[in-house]
Amino acid sequence: MAMPLYVQNQKSTVSFSLSEAQLKAIFKEHDANGDGRLCREELKAAFHRLGAHLPGWRVRRGLQHADVDGDGNISLDELDDLVKYARKFGL
Repeated sequence: MAMPLYVQNQKSTVSFSLSEAQLKAIFKEHDANGDGRLCREELKAAFHRLGAHLPGWRVRRGLQHADVDGDGNISLDELDDLVKYARKFGL
């Protein structure tokens, strides 16, 4: 299921996928308290901004894929795995 950004005109619809670097930057922007880790609320805000359908569900699935140490947060070390997960479904 792709969730890219869309630009629409009268003749066609064009989709743009974000690069891994762009996705990382967006996730990092949502580290509201600056602790270098993304909690569930910060992840949900990031997925919402990215246009994910059901961002809460994406957070749960993202944590299952990327939260290696099981602390319920995504650290900078785990961010690459989260970005890979996000790219799998079209962001």
